[in-house]
Amino acid sequence: MSISITAPLVPRIVLSCLLIAGIPGSIRAADVAISSTSSRAAAHPPSEPDGYRTDHYRSPVPLTLKGARVLSDDEAMKIWAAKSAIFIDVYPHPPKPPNLPRGTLWRETTHQSIENAVWLPNVGYGVLSHASDAYFRRNLESLTHGDKAKQLVFFCLRNCWMSWNAAKRALSYGYTNVDWYSDGTDGWQEAGGLVDNVRPLP
Repeated sequence: MSISITAPLVPRIVLSCLLIAGIPGSIRAADVAISSTSSRAAAHPPSEPDGYRTDHYRSPVPLTLKGARVLSDDEAMKIWAAKSAIFIDVYPHPPKPPNLPRGTLWRETTHQSIENAVWLPNVGYGVLSHASDAYFRRNLESLTHGDKAKQLVFFCLRNCWMSWNAAKRALSYGYTNVDWYSDGTDGWQEAGGLVDNVRPLP
């Protein structure tokens, strides 16, 4: 069931269980607290870094991403309506803890995203583990059926570096038709776009 909401997404929850100390760019509680911001953009947006952003993921983002096209709300909606691209949400999600005691129930959470988007969580961090990198590559290969020219639209929330990182990383994998929707689900809902509950792809 799809719904249209014009108000921003509800504030996110600090996922303190994701604390991993001493690994630059890895999942940390301070980084996963990506509650919505009130400012639409910084007065002076930062320039593009040479590499990936590895901290303070919920902060003002650049206006550009070399090799990718940056989409406005209107452009994103037109692409979505044409069904010409795969919309990929990279909002973070707590992974299932390893070695849970026998009998422990693990309930996967849902997340409100753009209708018909796929959710590939935790691929927007500045440094990916081998498992996360393999997960990202495998799912992109599956979603595109091996077509590196398939149009991909990466998004998260407004002022969220995770979508910038993920789009940049897809370019490094050889995908040639990469779009970055920098306003993400915040801009989408404010523009009246449809959202739905999604679960992370395995």
